[in-house]
Amino acid sequence: MQTMQTVHEQDVDGFGTFRIRPLAPHADAALVHGWVSQERASFWGMNGLTRDQVAGIYAHMDKLDTHHAFMVVRDAEPVALLQTYEPEADRVSECYDVRPGDIGIHLLLAPAGPQGGRPGWTSALVSVAASYVFRTLGRQRVVVDPDVRNEKAIARFLKQGFTAGPTVVLPEVDLPDVYIPEKKAQLAFLTREVAFRA
Repeated sequence: MQTMQTVHEQDVDGFGTFRIRPLAPHADAALVHGWVSQERASFWGMNGLTRDQVAGIYAHMDKLDTHHAFMVVRDAEPVALLQTYEPEADRVSECYDVRPGDIGIHLLLAPAGPQGGRPGWTSALVSVAASYVFRTLGRQRVVVDPDVRNEKAIARFLKQGFTAGPTVVLPEVDLPDVYIPEKKAQLAFLTREVAFRA
């Protein structure tokens, strides 16, 4: 089992201290299952799965060298699920020319609390994820592949400085340990230079 060490820590003005730690597939399963089961998370692709199925998916990912899952925590409260992956080891590599230094991310925000959403919250979380992959991991470019129907996510990425790439069809993945249906996606890219531009 992975330890709960922090791999990245960052203070964000007005929002507190964010930490990124490896996801614990079984210990975090109930929390993650609650997030991915909601209608708002339908594009995450896990609606209808049981808690054990969710734990199994992340236990499988935990064994991979190319795909990783993390919990983003703000002042001890889990606030987002972050996944990173090596594009050349992912189906997205069939849809664009992967460059050295590329890394893919998926980011799922926790449901808003009783007070509702906060202006700038999503931007803060995307910034923390970008800082982790650029500064801690030393990557040069981030690729995201939201479902084309997820207009809200696409708009957020573009507002954050991502540049829209092509609309592509990510092929179905049907392996013994994992099944991922075909997805029509909007690729978008963020370079290190744009992310840290003054």
